[in-house]
Amino acid sequence: MTAPVRLANVRRTYGHGAAEVTALAGITVDFAAGSFTAVMGPSGSGKSTLLHCAAGLDEPTSGSVTLVGKSLTGLGETELTLLRRARVAFVFQAFNLMPALTVWENVTLPTVLSGRRPDSQWVTRIIDQVGLSGRIRHRPSELSGGQQQRVAVARALASRADVTFADEPTGALDSQTAIEVLRLMREMTRYQQTIVMVTHDPVAASYADEVLFLVDGQIVSRLTAPTVEGVAGRLARLGESAKVNR
Repeated sequence: MTAPVRLANVRRTYGHGAAEVTALAGITVDFAAGSFTAVMGPSGSGKSTLLHCAAGLDEPTSGSVTLVGKSLTGLGETELTLLRRARVAFVFQAFNLMPALTVWENVTLPTVLSGRRPDSQWVTRIIDQVGLSGRIRHRPSELSGGQQQRVAVARALASRADVTFADEPTGALDSQTAIEVLRLMREMTRYQQTIVMVTHDPVAASYADEVLFLVDGQIVSRLTAPTVEGVAGRLARLGESAKVNR
């Protein structure tokens, strides 16, 4: 069975000549169906670039990306948009909520745009589990930053996409809500939803099946069945190694 997300020798550079910066230095990795993977590493290690290339939001300089069975090489922006709309969900640090829409309308928007009818019972359950059942008629301007992030998470999970890409999805949440959101993301894998999450938080990473550690655009380590202590220890060792190699 082909993995829903596959990167093969993906390189991404920015700039030219002496100013060239390598963000990804030949990444090869598969993200299996129903898996929950955390991506970690120091600032500038290539975490967000990996996420953007995997999602078709950024084009690799070389190498190939396959998303839900379709090669992204050569696809136009319209084709990419239609593919993402139908099969992919996002939770980024910028909430990207529609200011004129209510919580309910924002959460169901991707489903409506893909031409499907929202499952009201499922949407209600998701909104309740992120703690916003009393806010479904509120607009983003009437919500706190943490509440807006919860709407963004609910929107991604309610769409039942094949793949969800999340960039620091719990960064704006209090600890209890963050745990509830992570548990919900963990539950989504039961439905064969694939989740790829960039995070700096060992607690968040501990909810994943596996953690990939990036340094200088390369996967330098993996940790399966992660614990908070195990993730923190691995990060500390990578940090010490980076200091020694400077």
